[in-house]
Amino acid sequence: QVRLEESGGGLVQPGGSLRLSCAASRSAMSLYSMAWYRQGPGMQREWVATAASGGAKAYADSVKGRFAIYRDNVKDTMWLEMTSLKSEDTAVYYCKATRGRNDYWGQGTQVTVSS
Repeated sequence: QVRLEESGGGLVQPGGSLRLSCAASRSAMSLYSMAWYRQGPGMQREWVATAASGGAKAYADSVKGRFAIYRDNVKDTMWLEMTSLKSEDTAVYYCKATRGRNDYWGQGTQVTVSS
């Protein structure tokens, strides 16, 4: 089992940038596919980006070109660099680790984009 802890959320103006971090509790993060999800007010949780264990990355169309996902398996940490933020990016952002049929979630970090 792996525990995940997100950080870096906060209030940012439209057009601004923010970097989220996800720290894993164990030193085997390289074995997991890592992903970011988000859940906006009154909305279902949606997938944002994935950094697979083999290195492949994928992004939702809504964030492509604005967000970048990174992972460091030595530091057991994953990041989400968010730029050109919009009000519709306001959500609680969650990181997820997947290995086989097992998913592990963090507690989430709030991102609010508002002037």
